[in-house]
Amino acid sequence: MENEAETHNQEGQNLNSIVVVSSDENETDINKDVDPAASSEQNMIPASEDDNTYSVDITGSLIGLTRKTIDEMYQLYSNHARAIGFSVRKSTTRYCNNQKVVIEKYFLCSCSGTKKIEDSNPDNLSGGSVGKIGKRSCLTRTGCKALLRVKLNDECLYEVVSHVMIHNHAFTRIEWSHHHRSERRISNVKGKAIEDMISSGMRATDSYRYMVHEAGGEENVGHTLMDHMNFVNRWKMNAIEGGDAQKVIEMLQQEDAKDNDFFFRVKLDDDGRLCNVFWRDSMMKEDYDIFGDVMVFDTTYRTNKYNLICAPFVGINHHWKNVMFGCAFLSDEKVESFQWLFEVFKKSMGGKCPVSLFTDQDQAISNAIEKVFPETRHRLCLWHLHQNAVSRFAKLRSQNSFKDAFKKCLSGCVDENEFESCWSSMISDYKLENHPWFNRLYGLKEKWCTALSKDLFSAGILSSQRSESTNHAIGFSAKKNTSLTDFFGIFKEMLKNWRNKEQKDEFQCSRSIPESALPLTGMLKHASEVYTLTLFRDFEAEFLKSISSSSTLILVEDIMMVYNVSSHDNDGLSHRVIFDCLSNLITCSCKKFEECGFLCYHCLRVLHINSIVSIPESYIKKRWTKFAKSEIWDKFNSTVGRSEKFRDCIPWRHEMARKYYNLVLQCQENKEAQMIVEEGYNRDSVAINALMSSLTITEQSDTSIHSNSSHIVQDPTHSVTKGRSQRIKGHFQKSKKKKIDASNSIQAKEFGSKTPNIHLL
Repeated sequence: MENEAETHNQEGQNLNSIVVVSSDENETDINKDVDPAASSEQNMIPASEDDNTYSVDITGSLIGLTRKTIDEMYQLYSNHARAIGFSVRKSTTRYCNNQKVVIEKYFLCSCSGTKKIEDSNPDNLSGGSVGKIGKRSCLTRTGCKALLRVKLNDECLYEVVSHVMIHNHAFTRIEWSHHHRSERRISNVKGKAIEDMISSGMRATDSYRYMVHEAGGEENVGHTLMDHMNFVNRWKMNAIEGGDAQKVIEMLQQEDAKDNDFFFRVKLDDDGRLCNVFWRDSMMKEDYDIFGDVMVFDTTYRTNKYNLICAPFVGINHHWKNVMFGCAFLSDEKVESFQWLFEVFKKSMGGKCPVSLFTDQDQAISNAIEKVFPETRHRLCLWHLHQNAVSRFAKLRSQNSFKDAFKKCLSGCVDENEFESCWSSMISDYKLENHPWFNRLYGLKEKWCTALSKDLFSAGILSSQRSESTNHAIGFSAKKNTSLTDFFGIFKEMLKNWRNKEQKDEFQCSRSIPESALPLTGMLKHASEVYTLTLFRDFEAEFLKSISSSSTLILVEDIMMVYNVSSHDNDGLSHRVIFDCLSNLITCSCKKFEECGFLCYHCLRVLHINSIVSIPESYIKKRWTKFAKSEIWDKFNSTVGRSEKFRDCIPWRHEMARKYYNLVLQCQENKEAQMIVEEGYNRDSVAINALMSSLTITEQSDTSIHSNSSHIVQDPTHSVTKGRSQRIKGHFQKSKKKKIDASNSIQAKEFGSKTPNIHLL
């Protein structure tokens, strides 16, 4: 390089010193092996007289051509290489001293130089050991001397001063040129399209196949599948640059800046590592105010990379679909962690507690619920209990009679006497008197037996088959290496899908009238007008049962009438119904309304007998009606809410993309039309870039996150949780001291959104 600097100074450049930057392992000996004057001895096509124009013969010599930037020179040589049949590699760069001004640049053929052979074995040309099994790279460097040398001239333009055109290798066929590395580039526009496809849930391979189909072939895409995969991986890594957990916190802070009622809370250990995090947005708060009487807390899913526990709070909306109230990550399953989470959730919801809370069978969760939600009825999910019973015991697993008997105890008994009889019979028949799991389960019978839990509202989860889908509400498509950032993105996409489905259900209810096997008259018509389509089906099933049932008046006292209503399909079992004919108040011993929120067929039978043609107002639960969210829509339709909501929802970008895409398709076969589009694009680009440049400083200050900068969140450590395989410890392992759990330290830090005002209900 010293020889190159001396040669350059002898050419008359008045520079004090030159900084040389090498970007290739073989470029230090360029001037020793290649004489720039040798290019004049080659059979080159003379350059065009108008050297500064772009309409030149790129297959001939490029000496004398000038461009404004180094990138334009690289593009010029890439076009030349594509036409000839080789690939280009950037090499030595020279800068002016103390200035970031490039004064000289070398571009080489990709076959330049030779690969270093690390293995001393001459038979192993691939550089690896002979006996080692693995992927071996092929040799592509042949010592080719072809190059393009560019220098900054007196007019501040980059000029080609040397162009060696002789290659020592075969050229590539034109139809294979898209495989050259210099031809494989992912532009910013193309990269944004890839990011949008990946963010929408497409896999990297699927997004590449879509681009190949749209471009009309892989040769027209401009990059290979491997380039596509590498771009996606780099994009994901850049997304979590500085720490996976820190990136998630920044995303939560950005959501907090956009949503005035967004809430999140983060807990760190003494080392600044993420322990627990909880968040919910404003819509979750609105949904909880309406449907928060019943909630399912599921901790069965874990992020595999850090083994954190995903703990969503899920409810049931008026279409009997899942609705999200909040989500959290926990580092362990201890009482302290669950208590922290429940307290934060309660504060975020203004102090409102659910009526019924469904969880799996976990003592730590139960203890935390007793402390934070003392008035909430804690209930166990039937699906989990049934799965545990049939999977834990090998002898009973294959016996259908045991499954039926256990299912009868779970949800098939009408009252406590029938439950006790069925349970005793099952325990006796299968000799389970001394089994600890069944004994412990019997002690919790108030939490799971339907016959003992009909006094409080549960939305019918205990007595329906929908409990399985509710307990498995989170259908995450995460993998073993899923990061917190990816997990948060998957969660947002899932939440968006849920809300889109709810909007579709709302639309169907607003414009559709349900079909029925019976004429829509009387109470059935009233139900079709007030209930959602899903709840109307449940009501219709009860109404059909009422037609086939029989009733007997057994007592009349003033305005009170007592009936016995029985169904012929239920072994003659009857329920007592008390009806107040003056106020239309009605109660049934089955407690269907108290448990599910709509009248049972026993009550409907009595109302029909007494010529009641509409459902009494006191027995229409608003959470099941079409108007359950009317207050929310009124709020969003207000002047302020409407402007903020619609500003974010108008898909202007997609609309303009479709317009320009259709315009491009229309002009692609007409040269004049293409020139009009390109001129308009260049003109608009200059104006928009000038506008955006003037707003850069303002936008940076406006979008900066104003948070507690002292919290630099580190990625969480791997946590051993329940459900993982256990093994007997060895002698030396037993002697090790127990590691202190920093997540429960008194000095742990917390930060997040401002806690909403608590209004105890």
